[in-house]
Amino acid sequence: MVRAVRGAIQVDGDDRASIIAGTTELVAEVMARNKLTTDDVISVIFTATPDLTAEFPALAARKLGFHDVPLLCASEIDVPGALPRVVRLMAHVNTDRPRQEIQHVYLRGAVALRVDIAQ
Repeated sequence: MVRAVRGAIQVDGDDRASIIAGTTELVAEVMARNKLTTDDVISVIFTATPDLTAEFPALAARKLGFHDVPLLCASEIDVPGALPRVVRLMAHVNTDRPRQEIQHVYLRGAVALRVDIAQ
């Protein structure tokens, strides 16, 4: 089955190191909690809030071995009052896990985005 896994992390700042470190942490946690390998991943869409422009979040996934996985980066809508410095992802994966067993991952300040499903 194909499932979508969501996640987000609030990074420390708009610099290359913070974006790569935060995205690495997020991707690694999504993969671990859902017991996935890169072979299970169909594609990943990354978004970043408009205040994050120093690096593409997808670079972190490439550094983790996502060489043959289609990755896309986009900018989030600039909503007034939205949580700043957030990288989000939506990964499409092949898994036998039922939808209710998929673990969506919200880290650091991004936990506030989805307290209903953050684990």
